[in-house]
Amino acid sequence: MIEPTPHTDLHLEFTVEPFVEHRPGPHVLAAIDAARVDQELDVEVGPFGTSVRGERDAVLKAATEVLARAFANGATRVVLQVSTD
Repeated sequence: MIEPTPHTDLHLEFTVEPFVEHRPGPHVLAAIDAARVDQELDVEVGPFGTSVRGERDAVLKAATEVLARAFANGATRVVLQVSTD
């Protein structure tokens, strides 16, 4: 197995459910806040999901926090997609 270099950038996209348009619940807000913890990450909140870009280790750490906080606050499903930039 080839390990990527630690400086590889990643792109994380996630959606937290249940989702009510224009009324994000505490599970959604907690997940977005988790993604914003690292000031080095570029976080964009869209109408159907949130996008996070940045350094590999920071994005992977954010993904772990997004999952933990979303489920701790009532999420029933979190859909994640991670790709290289």
